[in-house]
Amino acid sequence: MILVEETTLADAALPVAELRAHLRLGSGFDLAESSDEDRALAGFLRAAMATIEGRTGKVLLSRQYRMVLDDWRDSAAQALPMAPVSEVQGIEISVADGISRAIASQHWYLVADITRPFIRPRGAALPSVPEGANVVIRFTAGFADNWAGVPPDLAQAVLMLAARYYEDRSDDSARRALPMGVSALIERWRAVRVLAGRRAR
Repeated sequence: MILVEETTLADAALPVAELRAHLRLGSGFDLAESSDEDRALAGFLRAAMATIEGRTGKVLLSRQYRMVLDDWRDSAAQALPMAPVSEVQGIEISVADGISRAIASQHWYLVADITRPFIRPRGAALPSVPEGANVVIRFTAGFADNWAGVPPDLAQAVLMLAARYYEDRSDDSARRALPMGVSALIERWRAVRVLAGRRAR
């Protein structure tokens, strides 16, 4: 499986002001506001979000993804690796010479489960994939388009972890383990990320 994030969050979408306030409350002093400082804070936020999303399999702010498979993992239900999924833009079969064939939406539907979303067939099985071809699935995943829509415990976990990265920025070993408070906040969101069904390829 290949998973590609096709959209990149702009710095303006990140909770830089919230992180600045969090750091001020934790340290007792104001950070100098500057474009360089904002870019640095955005970088710590991106790192914290990537860690939280990697540990939970949940996408915080909506982005578009492309997943490529050499075949369905299970022709009765194809799991998607990230959640929550709000939309599947399309599914196609791509062959070696670059020709693609779209699979019409009347042949499949999205089960938008917050833990483990699936694509299921509107029949006995998903369409067969020829030898040497790939399945390409494009979908949108994420809790919200803006930070206000992110679940509060996950949002707080990101701020706490980004603050930790900021405070320990000269110590690379600080990124190897999650602080206990962050682990506690994300625990209920963690799930076994199952991509396969009966046939793992």
